[in-house]
Amino acid sequence: MAKPLAGLTWALIALVAFLTVCPVFMLVFGSFSTGLEAFGSFTLAKYIQSYTDPALAGIIVNTVVFTAGSALVATALALFLSYLNLRTNIPFKSLFQTISIIPMMIPHILFCVSWALLLNPSNGLFNLLLREFGLSGAAFNIYSMPGMILVEGLLDLPIAYLIIAPAMSAFDVSLEESSKVCGASNLRTLLKVTLPVLRPAILAAFILVIVRSLASFAVPAVLGMPGRIYVLASHIYRIIASGFAADYGQAAAVGMSALSASIVLIVIYRRLTAESEKFVTVTSRGYRPAVIDLKRARLPLFGCVGLLCLVLIVLPVAVLFYVSLLPYAMVPSAKALSLMSWKNWQAVIRDPVSFLSLKNSLFLGVAGASLGVVLSVFVAYIIVKVRTRASGFLESLSFLSFSFPGIVIGVGFMWFFVRTPLYATLWALLIGYIATYLPYGVRPLTSAFVQIHSHLEESSRVCGAGTLYTLWRIVIPLLVPGVVSGWILMATMFVRELTLSVVLSRPGTEVIAVQILRFAEDGLWGRLSALGIIMIFISTALVVAATWVGRRFIRVEKG
Repeated sequence: MAKPLAGLTWALIALVAFLTVCPVFMLVFGSFSTGLEAFGSFTLAKYIQSYTDPALAGIIVNTVVFTAGSALVATALALFLSYLNLRTNIPFKSLFQTISIIPMMIPHILFCVSWALLLNPSNGLFNLLLREFGLSGAAFNIYSMPGMILVEGLLDLPIAYLIIAPAMSAFDVSLEESSKVCGASNLRTLLKVTLPVLRPAILAAFILVIVRSLASFAVPAVLGMPGRIYVLASHIYRIIASGFAADYGQAAAVGMSALSASIVLIVIYRRLTAESEKFVTVTSRGYRPAVIDLKRARLPLFGCVGLLCLVLIVLPVAVLFYVSLLPYAMVPSAKALSLMSWKNWQAVIRDPVSFLSLKNSLFLGVAGASLGVVLSVFVAYIIVKVRTRASGFLESLSFLSFSFPGIVIGVGFMWFFVRTPLYATLWALLIGYIATYLPYGVRPLTSAFVQIHSHLEESSRVCGAGTLYTLWRIVIPLLVPGVVSGWILMATMFVRELTLSVVLSRPGTEVIAVQILRFAEDGLWGRLSALGIIMIFISTALVVAATWVGRRFIRVEKG
């Protein structure tokens, strides 16, 4: 390997290790310290205080039920949707792609808020509507464990779908045909042949959703805390956000259990994906896809899919926009129509803190995603083009943060930044965002680099060009689609980021998601909804702008 590439590889390893390993080290170190003001003063008091708390056992049980239940809902729905999409003649299959992509664009906190506006027991729109028909009390209570599981399962559905669908599409249907020839029904074939072969993908999706729900904070904060249902994420938040003084040592000690569980689950996930080759069924001999005729069930099942699209995409945005125009939540009626105005929107724009949060989030989205993509380009280049142990180690480091719960790593970053000038600044948030979401930039760029043949770079070097010049003039122009994808992913994640922000954000560095959470805690649903719609507008605008710039760059290069 050329010396410049060796030097670049080790420089990237040092940088990525600093971003991903440093907060973990500080979290461990902080959990054995008496407090932020006495950092390094060794003690076991925080562990004793945390793990002798009588409430912790119930919190752990809640966490297990919440994560396992959410994973079960998301995986079951993903399996159902992928089977209908890839193996049946259900109409309008393009809807499935919409289901798998668009929900990722809706910030999780807004999705939770929309469900709270619909089904909260006091003034939820759906409960109010049922009262109009004479039903007393609250028919539905979203502030409950079943409500939390339902919403988290719907939020994590795209993740499970994107894992199961490729495995479903690569399934050799001759196995099913052999089962049917032997007299088995479609249902028996599904249970005895299809699902066992898809077991690695199903288990991988299940475990990955558990990891993501373990890291989830929006659902526990918006739906769990009002119902006094605490999981590890909301318990850590309560430790650092309530009382006279935040206890970051205790938060770090509790966070170690969440971090350990997450790392173990990621190890299991990687083993499952590594062993998936044992279940390969598609070979070069006569593979062909088969379509199952749904017959009379075709339209009813399509109705179920349409309803799911409505719940996942249309309903959250529609509810938020409707409530943003009203002084308080009420059932659609002539009276509601007469009370509609833009007062909540005007109040949000005139509110100094809300306006500052919009500016901060826009800055973090644009600047953070740009810096993150630049780093991702170099990391992905070394991973794909330099086949050494060092590049393999860099790949492992770059994806390490994906397994870390955001609020836990936020506590680790807090222990680090509090001793530096970066504390309570936007730069602390910027560094934390890039460290946490680096895999979202590296993954699409890694895929893009794989498509670029090494002969192009070799030809450039033969002509006397250096490594960096070759990367800039030859490789980067061919990477535009991957760069745009990585930038869009990182920018939308940065604009909607909540879990890290609730720990690192301070007065003057507020971001949109944290301000929305504050509005939810204060019951200001109209202002919350208006700010949420503005948040969706910003995310959409960033996506459209990045796509336009990418296409224009390609046209200039071709011209």
